[in-house]
Amino acid sequence: MRSSALTARLEARISTDLHGLLKRAAELQGRTMTDFVVAAVQDAAQRAVEQAEVIRLSMADQQCFADALLSPPKPQPALKRAMARRSKLLRTDEE
Repeated sequence: MRSSALTARLEARISTDLHGLLKRAAELQGRTMTDFVVAAVQDAAQRAVEQAEVIRLSMADQQCFADALLSPPKPQPALKRAMARRSKLLRTDEE
């Protein structure tokens, strides 16, 4: 078994203008064009995934969330019963 990591091929058709731009940018950074493109695509993919995972709230949603934290609603009877059952289950014989 070879010690190199497994790889996959990616092919794309691009304009000659974009090809020239990528080649120039790679040369300016002292990289091969493949290394430059792979690094750029990896950065863009990481940003896209991070942006998709961030919770975004509108101003109204932010206000509603802050209000709930600062002035939480009173516990409903079902919650009070659940907390009483929890306390009973967690109570030890030593008490």
